[in-house]
Amino acid sequence: MLEVKALPLEELRRRTSEKWREYPEDVLPLFVAETDFPLAPTVAAALHDAVDRGDTGYIASRGPLADLFAAFARRRFGWDPDPARMRSTADVSMGIVELLRCVTQPGERVVVMPPVYPPFYELVAEAGAEVERVPLRDTGTRWEMDLDGLRSALQDGARAILLCNPHNPTGTVHERASLEALAELAEEFGAAVVSDEIHAPLAQPGTGFTPFLAANDAARRVGYAVVSASKAFNLAGLKCALMITAHDETSAVVRSLPVEVEWRTGQFGLLAAVAAFSEESDPWLDGLLRTLDANRVLLEDLLARLVPGARYRVPDAGYLGWIDLRPLEWGENPSRRILRDARVALQGGTPFGAEGKGFVRLNFGTSPEIITEAVERIGALVAR
Repeated sequence: MLEVKALPLEELRRRTSEKWREYPEDVLPLFVAETDFPLAPTVAAALHDAVDRGDTGYIASRGPLADLFAAFARRRFGWDPDPARMRSTADVSMGIVELLRCVTQPGERVVVMPPVYPPFYELVAEAGAEVERVPLRDTGTRWEMDLDGLRSALQDGARAILLCNPHNPTGTVHERASLEALAELAEEFGAAVVSDEIHAPLAQPGTGFTPFLAANDAARRVGYAVVSASKAFNLAGLKCALMITAHDETSAVVRSLPVEVEWRTGQFGLLAAVAAFSEESDPWLDGLLRTLDANRVLLEDLLARLVPGARYRVPDAGYLGWIDLRPLEWGENPSRRILRDARVALQGGTPFGAEGKGFVRLNFGTSPEIITEAVERIGALVAR
């Protein structure tokens, strides 16, 4: 297993991506979902080789990506998706929009489960549908789907459910039984489920991550999954995702999409994804998961010691910490005060839905030193 360590701050500040260009250099940026690690060696080599041979044209109509993802899913999740039922597109968001356009009519309602990734609201609107909110339930120890609320929404006419699995921002890996029940509800009411599984490769070992299409037969009949290497391997700018189905009817829907949906896949994104999903990249991914495991626990310790009153539940997956700062009484959007007075940029909770008021999302996909300094700066506000 490789040791995966974040790059030094001075090197990170040479990057030109959103994370490192949005704020002045005195701000520690822990908001947008980019990580601070070097590229996996396999991915870097694939991109360098492509540049060397000038391989910058259109994506090929046939290639190894689907087969490699299927093998990746077998190794990592015990899931055996059919490569013939996969089709690429530019990114997960584009895949979601195109699928929602297929499974809903203009003005029909799509269920989302806040607090949830803010673009979900915009993607539903882009597809011509309307958002129906069924918030997650906070049991006091974990977040879970409100199956009764989902039933009510479907009974009332909602035509699709947009699932985040694992969930962003809470980092929740939904239990298999909940996914099975969701699929059965959707089938009962003739609704579709579109599952965003971009954080799936970042589910920590032992958390029991279940791909939606692997949950049960009902999920295979009603479901669509959209997956990508972009979050785990930090490839968001390269543009490649896969839309996956597991049944003849849903596969026919994906096949009916215009060829341009697939041609929007980036050539570099495809080449990078091929490298990322190869077995040769597993040691790097395992090393990344170990680093993130240490970071998620470090964040818990730092908050407990330095920001008394902050409430944080160690996430099952990903590198995003969902932190409840309501006990500090810093208002509906405490990220504003933290940016102004501590010079730490976090994602405010309100764009995730009304359930995010008083919360912040902190990206711990970085070095322990940066995490520590960020929480120390926030803690100094409490000490005042």
